[in-house]
Amino acid sequence: MRLFSSLRQLLASVCVVAAAMAAPAAHAGTYAQTKYPIVLVHGFLGFNSVLGINYFYGVPSSLRNNGAKVYIAQVNPAQSNEYRGEQLIQQLKQWAARDGVTKFNLIAHSQGGPTARYAAAVAPGLVASVGTVSATHFGSKTADYWNAHIGSTWTNSVANGIATVLNVIYGGSGSSVSATDVSAALSSLSTAGATTFNAKYPQGAPTSYCGQGPAKANGIAYYSAGGGSVLTNVFDISDALLGLTSLPFGGTANDGLVSTCSSHWGTVLKDNYAWNHLDEINHLLGLRGLFTPDPVSFYNSLANRLKNQGL
Repeated sequence: MRLFSSLRQLLASVCVVAAAMAAPAAHAGTYAQTKYPIVLVHGFLGFNSVLGINYFYGVPSSLRNNGAKVYIAQVNPAQSNEYRGEQLIQQLKQWAARDGVTKFNLIAHSQGGPTARYAAAVAPGLVASVGTVSATHFGSKTADYWNAHIGSTWTNSVANGIATVLNVIYGGSGSSVSATDVSAALSSLSTAGATTFNAKYPQGAPTSYCGQGPAKANGIAYYSAGGGSVLTNVFDISDALLGLTSLPFGGTANDGLVSTCSSHWGTVLKDNYAWNHLDEINHLLGLRGLFTPDPVSFYNSLANRLKNQGL
C-alpha cells in the first residue's frame, strides 16, 4: 500500500510539474495588448495573406492571442515607397473611421519600413510608433547591382511577368497590384533612391550611418531591428536564392537582401539576429536556424515594449 501511495504521490507531482510547464505564461492574453492597434506592413513583393498563409507567418495570430488588435496592410507589392505609403495612409484612415481608432503602431519588414515611415511623416496624427525589421532605410546593394548590371529592359520584362503572377494570386481585382512597377520599386530600394527619400523624410534617422537615431521624432516612437545571417537552414530552399542575392554585399554583414547597417532607424534594438531576410518574417513556413531566436516571439516582445511605453 505504501508503494502504491508513494507512486500516486510521485505521479501527482509529475502531473503538477507537467501542467506548470505546459500552462501558458502568466502574461498570456495581455502581453502584447498595446494601447493602439498594430498594423503589419509587408515588403517588396509581399502580401497580407495568400492561400491562408500570412506574409508574417504565424505572427498576427500570436499577437492577437496575447491581446493585441492587429490589422494587416496590403499595399502594392512592387511600387515606390511613396506610392505604397499613400496606399497605407488610405487604409489607416479607413480603419480609423470604421473602428474608431485614433492611432496605430506600424510594424514593417523590408520595403515596408520606408513605406511606414512615409505614412508617419505625411500623416503623423495617425501613427503612434514605427517599428522596422531589416528595412531598406539606406537601400540594398542587391537593388544597386540589378539597376547597374541588368537594366530597364530586363526589369520591364520581369515587371510584366510579376504583375501577371500577382494578379492571379490576388484574384485579378486587387487595386494594390493594378499599378505594379518593378522599376519604381527597385529605384526606391537602391542606395541612391533611399538617400533621396531620407532627405525628404528624415524623421528617426540615425545621427551617423550604422548609428542610433532618436527614440522619438515628431511625437512618434521609432524602433528598428535586423538580421545578419544568410544561409540558416539546409532544408530551406529559399536560402539558396538569398545566397545569390547576398553576393553584391561582399564582406558586408547582411541578411541576403539588406545590410545590418541599412536596417538602422530610431532606437536600434539589435541588428544581427541570426536570421536571413525571410527568417525575419518566420518563413519559409517557420524554417530557420537551429537554436536561433523565434521571430514570432520577437514581434510579441516588440509589442510588449510598445505596451510598456503606453503605446
